[in-house]
Amino acid sequence: MALSVGVAFLALCVVFRPLEMVFPARKEQKFLRPEWWLDLFFFLGQYLVFTALVVWVLNTWGGWLQGVIPSGFHEAVRNQPLWLQAVEVIFLSDFFVYWGHRLQHKVPFLWRFHAVHHSAEHLDWLAAHREHPVDSIYTIGLINLPIFLLAFPTHVIAGLIAFRGVWAIFIHSNVRLPIGPLRWFIGAPELHHWHHDRARDAGNYANISPLMDLLFGTYRCPEHEPEAFGIHEPIPRTYWGQLIYPMLPRRWGARLLKNDEMVDS
Repeated sequence: MALSVGVAFLALCVVFRPLEMVFPARKEQKFLRPEWWLDLFFFLGQYLVFTALVVWVLNTWGGWLQGVIPSGFHEAVRNQPLWLQAVEVIFLSDFFVYWGHRLQHKVPFLWRFHAVHHSAEHLDWLAAHREHPVDSIYTIGLINLPIFLLAFPTHVIAGLIAFRGVWAIFIHSNVRLPIGPLRWFIGAPELHHWHHDRARDAGNYANISPLMDLLFGTYRCPEHEPEAFGIHEPIPRTYWGQLIYPMLPRRWGARLLKNDEMVDS
C-alpha cells in the first residue's frame, strides 16, 4: 500500500510539476509553499485510509439503490448504444455535481465540510487533495448517482471516473494555460481558480465542462488570477483539526480554534 501511494505521488509530480513550472498561474509560488505539509497529510490520508472508506460507503449505498430500481428499467438502459449511455452518464453526472456543489456553498451544514477544501490559500495539484472525507463521500456519491440509478455497466464509465479524478487535480494546479474560446466548452484551471476566490459564491461550480455554469448563470472567467484564495471564516490549520472541526458543536469548535491558535503562537 505504501509503495503504491509513493508511486502515485511521484507519478502526479512528474505529470503536473512540469506544467506548473512552464505555465505557472502564480510565478512566485514555490513548490514547498505554505501549508504544503498539511496538504501532503490530506494526500496520504486520502490514499491510505479514506479512499477505502469512501468506496465501502458508495458500494453499500449503491447496492441498495440499484436494488430498488426495477430490473426492466436497468435492462432498457443496457440495451442502448454505448455512445448514448456515455452521453447520458456524462450529462447527468455533470448536472448532479453542479447542483450538489452549489448546495455545498449555500447550505451551512454542507459548507462546514466543504470549507475545509476551500481553506487552501495556495492552489496546486497537491492542494486538490485537501478534502474532508464526508465531503468526498458526498461529491463522489453525486458523481456516481446516475451510474447507480441507471445501472450503467462498469466498463462504460470506469474510464470516465478515472478521468474525472485526474481532471479535478489538474484544475486545482498552479497552471494558467489560456485555451481561448475552448474555455466555453472545457473546464480549466483559470476557471476553477476563480471558484476558489475568497468570495463564497464566486461561481464556476461545474467540473469537466462549464456547460452547467453557462446554462444557470454562474460562469465567471476574468482575464487575471484572483487576488487571494481561501475563506473568510476561521478554521483550524492542522490536519486533525480540519478533520474534527466540521463535526463539532459550535461551542466545542470555538474551543478547538482557540487551542489551534495557541499551538501556532
